[in-house]
Amino acid sequence: MDQLLAMRAFSRVVEAGSFTRAAESLDIPNTTMSKLVQELEAHLGVKLLQRTTRRVTVTPEGHDYYAKVTRVLRDLEDIDSSFSVARSNPRGNLRIDVGGLTARDVLIPLLPDFMTRYPDIRIDLGVADRSVDLISDNVDCVIRGGPLDNSSLVARSIGEATMVTCATPAYLKHYGVPAYPDELRNGHRLIGYLSTQTGRAMPFRFEHKGERTEIKIEHRLGINESNAHLAACVAGLGIVQTFAHAANTALREGSLVEILMKWRPPSYPFHVVYPQNRYVTHRLRVFIDWLLESFPARVRGIG
Repeated sequence: MDQLLAMRAFSRVVEAGSFTRAAESLDIPNTTMSKLVQELEAHLGVKLLQRTTRRVTVTPEGHDYYAKVTRVLRDLEDIDSSFSVARSNPRGNLRIDVGGLTARDVLIPLLPDFMTRYPDIRIDLGVADRSVDLISDNVDCVIRGGPLDNSSLVARSIGEATMVTCATPAYLKHYGVPAYPDELRNGHRLIGYLSTQTGRAMPFRFEHKGERTEIKIEHRLGINESNAHLAACVAGLGIVQTFAHAANTALREGSLVEILMKWRPPSYPFHVVYPQNRYVTHRLRVFIDWLLESFPARVRGIG
């Protein structure tokens, strides 16, 4: 038995909650994954996992063994990455998850610089507005905006995005230009951004001289993906609140017009998030450091 591989296999099954997903993440056959865990259990003389056709459950002994094994695996990776070649030339695969507009307008335009600096780091970029489970999906880090509610994750602030309220000139000609946020309640068509977690539309938020206002309005159209949300506004379907960096081009070209500029929404915080119980590899460290250096200026404002 390759005990180190068996330990890695067992750890990934626990993290992924599935033999199939664990096998995919380690790029080994499902049958090999199952055999490795069985051999490890035989070697230890304890049952680590309870398997049925529908689910995998970790036994109490499995939980205890997993806690010890992850420390060993982190130490081994730390040893590998401590040598000068690895530190000066980080290599390997990074799995990163990011929302649609942020990927399109911020991260992807910046990536040529990172990939030139670190040519031996491969990136698998997951682009979606939905939240991912970093452990079960085997994601190294996510770039997310808004409030954070998971205390089991480490979050590093990487900048704040300017938000704008906007619509097309044709829409404003037909429905009028609102002078105050409360006027949005009277006959205007708002395009709601639907939370991927709750399915409910996010309220329109405004800030003026330090005072914040939140307006919950019945939307006629709700969309749960940020690119489509902005596209609906450009199509003249109504008013949206969105990132300034996403609307920049349309605002400069005149296909969108910013409204209620004195009541711009509060700045939207962005973080890079990763699991606190997972060893931070050198390649992830250099990526986070690069984000802290490069991300804030591009996400911040209009222009």
